[in-house]
Amino acid sequence: MIVAGTFMALTFFSAWLATMLYVAAEALWLLRADRQARVWWSVGCACLLTHAASAFHYVHHWSHREAYIATARQTADFFPVSFGGGIYLNYVFTLLWVADAVWWWRGLLRYRTRPSWITGSIHGFLAFLFFNATVVFGQGWIPWAGVAATLLLLAILIRIRWH
Repeated sequence: MIVAGTFMALTFFSAWLATMLYVAAEALWLLRADRQARVWWSVGCACLLTHAASAFHYVHHWSHREAYIATARQTADFFPVSFGGGIYLNYVFTLLWVADAVWWWRGLLRYRTRPSWITGSIHGFLAFLFFNATVVFGQGWIPWAGVAATLLLLAILIRIRWH
């Protein structure tokens, strides 16, 4: 039982760390501290991959069906519908974060000068899922941390847009 608890802790901690690094990297990126942001973005992405692998191995036993059913159950806890399709959004989230991190390592200037609709679409989608994962589906103190992080990032964005 201790071993199972250890792996559940790994699954939770890697998700928590990925979330914190996501927020830190977004804040640094908005503040144009690109080199530091890129490092935190990449480490956060690695933590997300660790979380996904840990969850699929120790929780879902490498079964997409089990993950789909678990997602449907979590959705039914919050909404009057049992829908497991959110697992596909998680897959897209993971692929986008990886692709974005790779794009960033291709060059800071290339990353900053890509079309704004691409940047807005990627970061908007990631932010939407971040908000849902923390505020909507989070438990205990996690929704409060998600609200605080969202407000922090919005404050930085507003400050930058007005100056």
